[in-house]
Amino acid sequence: MADDEDREALLPEAAGSRKRDMAAICDPSRFAHRMLVLALMCFLGFGSYFCYDNPAALQTQVQADMKVNTADFMQLYAFYSWPNVVLCFFGGFLIDRVFGIRLGTIIFSLFVCAGQVIFATGALVNSFLVMEVGRLVFGIGGESLAVAQNTYAVSWFKGKELNLVFGLQLSMARVANGAIRNVITATCEVIKITDVKDFSLSLWLIFIICVCYYVAVFPFIGLGKVFFIEKFQFSPLQAGAINSVVYIISAPLSPVLGFMVDRLGKNIIWVMCAVVATLASHLMLAFTFWNPWIAMSLLGVSYSLLACALWPMVAFVVPEHQLGTAYGFMQSIQNLGLAIIAIVAGVILDSRGYLFLEVFFSACLCMAIIAVVMLYFVNLLRGGDLNLSAWEREKLQKQAAVEAEKEQMKRRNSDWARIRPMSAFAVRVRYLSRLGAQLPEHYCSHLSSLAHRSVLK
Repeated sequence: MADDEDREALLPEAAGSRKRDMAAICDPSRFAHRMLVLALMCFLGFGSYFCYDNPAALQTQVQADMKVNTADFMQLYAFYSWPNVVLCFFGGFLIDRVFGIRLGTIIFSLFVCAGQVIFATGALVNSFLVMEVGRLVFGIGGESLAVAQNTYAVSWFKGKELNLVFGLQLSMARVANGAIRNVITATCEVIKITDVKDFSLSLWLIFIICVCYYVAVFPFIGLGKVFFIEKFQFSPLQAGAINSVVYIISAPLSPVLGFMVDRLGKNIIWVMCAVVATLASHLMLAFTFWNPWIAMSLLGVSYSLLACALWPMVAFVVPEHQLGTAYGFMQSIQNLGLAIIAIVAGVILDSRGYLFLEVFFSACLCMAIIAVVMLYFVNLLRGGDLNLSAWEREKLQKQAAVEAEKEQMKRRNSDWARIRPMSAFAVRVRYLSRLGAQLPEHYCSHLSSLAHRSVLK
């Protein structure tokens, strides 16, 4: 009778537990659910990346219709990047602390949509100022949406899957970037902002590599169409096609390279290969008249490789509860660099021409190489796992799991672990045993914490 009463008392709690478990439609432990979420994550940023390069695809038309020079034209990219100098960092903070990942994603998506509508309205009424305002609003949501996408990725995928997931996300983004050029041309713990001061030297070097690399890629692609028309005498259609080849190559290649990095490890070595290959492509474009398809194809491969090897390294050096803040800060300083370099690139091009601009981009890549070398030695001296092979990293993870299990068993067997609240049933059994009452046989399983049954009798 007492057993039945105890079971009935526990039923509401169990039912509530089942209701809480059923609240989540998708379970991260199920492979099919993770694949569904991965598909949704890949499409999350498609529209944002598609609209991001609208100005690059229409550079000739925008400059002609709006009567602006190259420096003014590059303001469209600067206005996108300026708000993200701060908002990417705070976007990660807002996702972690205020909105949550779901509401934050919806809010940032609405900013992206509203910004593109304002930008298109400015083009319709022939107002360059309205177009700049549209890019500003678009930028408020664009990079923060990417932060949300990265946060989804590290929340749903762990370990070796993470590189492949970032590769697939980049692949879908590059499909959008390539499509816009060809289509338009043809027609847990509390997160604190002060976490930044706790970032390691390795993470700061990753930030430097990110900034120095991407400022030599995105501004060049933004100005590349006119470069190919002027230097290689391509038609606008041909120039738009070759300018998009970086994204076209990156789209199918990113998952393959992400899988390769997963299987081989050695992330720092792959980052070095990517930066050196990108430097080689810029030098070819600057100082030779070789077919630019060679340099741009090399740039597409190296661009994909760097994204697959660099971005997952953040998860290796930052605690899981700080990942949203770390990724947000990384994109914040990336956009700070892009905003500044976009203006500098426009000024250099107007005053000195493309040769000096390519030399400037090459200098940025040399700084990235220096940062990669420093990261290699810092990781080596501190015994980090950034450059471990996949086999070595898996071995360390298994050792860590075994040690964690041993620690858990030690805590479970300690004296403090035995001092734990007892259920009403356990209290009743203990009371009856002290009175010397004969306990039924089926109570044996509940007597492990009491005296031996023969003593109780």
